[in-house]
Parts: sequence; structure tokens; C-alpha cells
Amino acid sequence: MNIEIITPDKKIYAGDIRSVRVPGRKGSFQVLKDHAPIISTLEAGPVIIADEQGGEVRFDISGGVIEVKKNRIILLADAVIQS
Repeated sequence: MNIEIITPDKKIYAGDIRSVRVPGRKGSFQVLKDHAPIISTLEAGPVIIADEQGGEVRFDISGGVIEVKKNRIILLADAVIQS
């Protein structure tokens, strides 16, 4: 699966991952390989990425939108702070 995290200013993160957990408007949810297509708004909170090497990358976002389609994830965030 591939993810891009983008703010209005720049691309924050891009790469292949195993999963990502995001703060959805109705609660946090996780995206795994072959997830159904989805577009969702996001609340302020943590974005936790499990990378291909077994590591974890964490960002805090102030809100945004996520699109998942064919194992490609685009997360558009208002602002991001790497934890």
C-alpha cells in the first residue's frame, strides 16, 4: 500500500506502508491492504503509520480528508506536527 500525506505547504510523508490509523469524524479507524474505497473527513488527532520495515511513524494533524482507493492513500491535512 502507498500513502502520501500532504499539507497546503508541502508533502510531509510518502512511502509504502502496512497500515495507517487515522482520527475519523465518527471515531478512529485503520486502513489495511485491500481496504474498500473510502473518502472521509478527519478530526484533529494522531495518524499512526506502520511502515514496511515494522517501524512506526506518528504525526498529529489538525484535521483534513483521507481518500483510499486501490491500495493508494492520500491524506490531505490542514496542518501536521511529527511526533
